[in-house]
This record gives sequence, C-alpha cells and structure tokens, in this order.
Amino acid sequence: MAGSQASNSSDSTRREFLVHGLRAVTGVAAASILFPQRLPARMHGEAKESRLRFGFTTYTWGRDWDLPTMLENLQRAEVFGAELRTSLGYAHGVELELDADRRREVRQRFADSPVELVGLASGERMDWPDPARLRAAIDGAKAHVKLSHDVGSSGVRVFPDQFHADVSREKTIAQIARSLNEIGVFAADYGQEIRLEAHGSAGELTSIAAIMDQVDQPRVRVKLNSDIRDAAEFEERFNRVKDRLARTLHIHNLTDPRFPYQLQTDLLVRAGWDGWALLEVSHQVPDRVQAIIEQRKIWEQMVATAQAAR
Repeated sequence: MAGSQASNSSDSTRREFLVHGLRAVTGVAAASILFPQRLPARMHGEAKESRLRFGFTTYTWGRDWDLPTMLENLQRAEVFGAELRTSLGYAHGVELELDADRRREVRQRFADSPVELVGLASGERMDWPDPARLRAAIDGAKAHVKLSHDVGSSGVRVFPDQFHADVSREKTIAQIARSLNEIGVFAADYGQEIRLEAHGSAGELTSIAAIMDQVDQPRVRVKLNSDIRDAAEFEERFNRVKDRLARTLHIHNLTDPRFPYQLQTDLLVRAGWDGWALLEVSHQVPDRVQAIIEQRKIWEQMVATAQAAR
C-alpha cells in the first residue's frame, strides 16, 4: 500500500510538472491534451452539474477577428465554443471556396485549441418563391454541410425565412419543410445537424412548429433565437418545439428585459438540453472581450439559478 501511494504521488508530481511546463509554452491547450475530462464544467463556463454551455458566434463582434485572434480572444474570455458566420466577408475566412488543404488547416487549428467549432451559420433561406433561387439555396446548404464536416463542425444553420404576400402561408411552410427534408437526408451522410433558426417573418416559434410538423428527417432541428416576438407566450411556444431542439441556440444581450432569458434557461435545464448558447450581439462596446466575459457571467448565474430551482 505504501509503495502504491508513493507511486501515485510520483506520477502526480510528474503530471503536474508536464502541465505547468507545457502551459508556459502553449497555454491552456496543454491542459486540454493531458486532462480532457477535467475541462467541460470549468472551461465551458457552466456550473459543475450543468450540461449547458456558453459559446460565441462571430456575428457581429467577431466580424474582424481572424482565426488566431478569435481563438485567443475566446480563451481570454473563457468561452470554449464558436460558431462561424459565412458568406459575408468575415476575417476568419472559413468559406465554401476553401480547398481541401485549407479546410484541414482550419480543422487542425480548432483541434489544437480548447475552443470547439460547434457550427457554421449560413445565410441560406428556404422561402424563395422563385424555383431557381430555392434550388440555389438548397444546394448552398448542402455545400455548407460538406464544409462543416471538413472543418470539424457538427452542424449548419439555415433560415426559414419570410412569408410572401402573393404566396399562402401554408404553401410556404410546406416548401420550407420539403427543402429541409432534402437537406436533412444529405446531412445524415456527413453526420451533420441542420439547424432551422427562428428568423424572419416565418420564424416565430408557432410557424417553426408548423414547419417541423412536416419534417421527417431527424437531422433537422430547431435553433432557438431568443426572439422578442415569442416572449409573451414563450413557455407555450417553447413546449411545442422542445423535443426537436438543435445543439445550438442564439442568445443576445442578456440584460435586455424584453426577452425572458431566465425563463428560457429554466426551461432548457428542465428539458435536459445539452447544447451551446451562442452569444450573438451587435451593439457597440469599448472592449468586446470584456463584454463577452460579462455576458458569460450573467449566463452562468442564470444557469445556477435554474439548477437550484429544479
């Protein structure tokens, strides 16, 4: 027994030496290599017993951050999940045009970092009345699925998006659902999730629920968007889609009283949701990294409050 204790102590000392030494060279990434099982609760900005995690989407605070800058800033903020917006000239440069070598490079950058690439946010929308534009959107979503797979992400955001004056709502809902079913079949071959974000006039949760009633592909999921339009009846609307939630959702300014963020967090905890709440904020701040930290701390308190009430 004494020999075993001495051996364990020696092993512990050597492991601690390696961690401290590697941290001096590579920072927190070294700890993620040696002790990956220790990271989720501490490094994902969540209470110990929670599976909810706080992340960041590059719209708009990350628009001008290239990948090294973004990864460094998120580590400083202790935020370890990122979603990349595409097709709008972002500095990160992760776009459909990347060749195979560049895709592998992006994948490796995240693999070498404690930050997980949790999604790509495409702007593809499934509402186009023009068949040619609709086909281009479906094909664009499929191309994003392939890109997401290649760079090590787990899913792609798409939009519903609008109802049109000269098209019945029922027809638009059916068209969106058919499009999502086609994309969902394609996504399954790449192990990807299709995240239908509550966005646009067709994006209130009542409409999203009606769309999902016609979607039969399990890879197609609902991405909550903390939409003020859903605030007054949020619990009822949430309950209509809670069984088909995506792995990510968007949160905005958590100090905005117009949306019931605490209620949403309570409902997510009760539902056992295991995903990333991604910060998507556009108002101007003097220090974006510090602002992200402040939002993370508010989120952590909301999660702790929800857990205590469970």
